[in-house]
Amino acid sequence: MRIAMWSGPRNLSTAMMYSFGNRADFTARDEPFYAAYLAASGVDHPMRAEIIASQDNDPEEVARACTDQGSPHIYMKHMPHHMLEGFPLDWARDCVNIHLIRHPARVIASYAAKRNEVTLEDIGYVQQARIHAELGGLVIDSTDIRAEPETMLRRLCGEIGLSFDPAMLRWSAGPRAEDGIWARHWYGAVHESTGFAAAEGDPPELESDRAALCADAMPYYEKMWQERLLP
Repeated sequence: MRIAMWSGPRNLSTAMMYSFGNRADFTARDEPFYAAYLAASGVDHPMRAEIIASQDNDPEEVARACTDQGSPHIYMKHMPHHMLEGFPLDWARDCVNIHLIRHPARVIASYAAKRNEVTLEDIGYVQQARIHAELGGLVIDSTDIRAEPETMLRRLCGEIGLSFDPAMLRWSAGPRAEDGIWARHWYGAVHESTGFAAAEGDPPELESDRAALCADAMPYYEKMWQERLLP
């Protein structure tokens, strides 16, 4: 099995990678297209030069690597906004595609704490909706996972024909071998964790431009939310 987990930034995506990577039957890969995206787009991200140097910059070569089989399963964490126009996507048609979503207000508030500028393109809702329309796949909301981790992971595993493994619920604190080089900027909280964070309260209130950005993202989120897996 090759799982392509599509998620915007500041979601539960790294914890989900650790969850699947903690299984003995999975190999995890962290954002394989990140360097190719930065090189092609010219976007200025934290650690840009180091990320570009750490991965293959050719999207065709990255796509070929995404078809390699692991032992026996592969879990790939992908960001929808990394898939620029012209980047190959056919490799994902044979994957189990899963779309992890989170309320835009939560994403924007968390993203802004790490990077001052936040745009609709940065948070990936438009791109995720496009990929979901093209590839299909399951939708799961991070809020539901945090509220009931075991219930939701059992539900997800059942939907994709995979046995549930209790190892998915707990992992050791600290960095992991599958981390991309960017982990030291973005993964501080998850490196302190040994499992999924507690349930979230109400989404935060945003002001001015960030509230407008949230309003722009909401239709894409709400459409996918209607299709999410329920406990």
